[in-house]
Amino acid sequence: MRRALTLPAPLAQIPWIMLIPLTALVLFGAAVLHSAAGGSMSPYATSHLVRFGVFLVMALAISYVPRELVLSGAYPAYGAVLLLLVAVEALGAVSGGSQRWLDLGFIRLQPSELMKPTIVLVLASFFHTIPIGMISSWRALGPPLVLIALPMALVLTQPDLGTALAIGFGGVVLLFLAGIPLRWFVGGGVVAMIAALLAYFFALHDYQRNRVTVFLDPESDPLGTGYHITQSKIAIGSGGIIGKGFGEGSQSHLDYLPEPHTDFVFATMAEEWGLIGGLFVLLVFGIVLRWGLEVARAAPDRFSRLLAGGMTATIFFYVAINLMMVMGLAPVVGIPLPFMSHGGSSMMTNMICLGTLMMIDRWTRNSGSAQL
Repeated sequence: MRRALTLPAPLAQIPWIMLIPLTALVLFGAAVLHSAAGGSMSPYATSHLVRFGVFLVMALAISYVPRELVLSGAYPAYGAVLLLLVAVEALGAVSGGSQRWLDLGFIRLQPSELMKPTIVLVLASFFHTIPIGMISSWRALGPPLVLIALPMALVLTQPDLGTALAIGFGGVVLLFLAGIPLRWFVGGGVVAMIAALLAYFFALHDYQRNRVTVFLDPESDPLGTGYHITQSKIAIGSGGIIGKGFGEGSQSHLDYLPEPHTDFVFATMAEEWGLIGGLFVLLVFGIVLRWGLEVARAAPDRFSRLLAGGMTATIFFYVAINLMMVMGLAPVVGIPLPFMSHGGSSMMTNMICLGTLMMIDRWTRNSGSAQL
């Protein structure tokens, strides 16, 4: 009788059902970046693959962190990242009119990216420690709102509206998953609408206000503020069902499409690979997000469930906003497409989220083994 193939225990605990499709997506992204660079592996594709390899090792290392250490380190991690955001205001490097980075010599760090998973971690820790009966009281809402508002305010001063919204989204998702009464979300939604109107007229920078106006009517200035969305929609639509062919995208190669390797990498892909390529990208993201939800559902305790749900929501925010942005369904806010766009900060953030999910999956497996 033939023996079944069994993997060593460390390899068997790796979620291959998620990791294999994800690796295929990263390789596909490298091919798109190769084309965006005019048929060259540099400067985008090679660094994209190297970053994935490095951050994959980091994610696998995160998966071995014990629950007690994560729980005890939530508030110190939040405080450390908050200090980094303050340091950006004092010492940060300016690029493209924005002050978002810390130049540490060996790496150019964007602390606001680290706050996306950190806000999920600290709120999961907070709601884990308070009694269930307090969820409907103001004591369960006040501290989380402060924890969310502080980094959002610092990020908005950089200015970086997209990242601030991502931090706020992660925080609001944790509030919802924790069981905060629905009436508070309704009231908060009304307040947010009023605040958005006031911010539009009195707080947003001119370029941010233009992005909102262009989103509502991109054809009003197709050669100016509406250029990004207009060219992106042309690229996606011209790809048709099967695309123009690898390396044959005229929009990116002739420099009509802005940022073809970062924010608008999906448009670059869709022009050359068409609807088939787009469906492959959506399928892989669907597999990753479904796996994340299954990890959250199977998690052994409240802290783990909240943490897994928040990390999955963070990845979802990246995917949803970027795809809506490039198709003209949302304002251009500078959110890259995970695992396809060229950029170390976004790759790091999303791999931290995946590493955390693998860590919680390991906790679940270990708790099941302990019960046996």
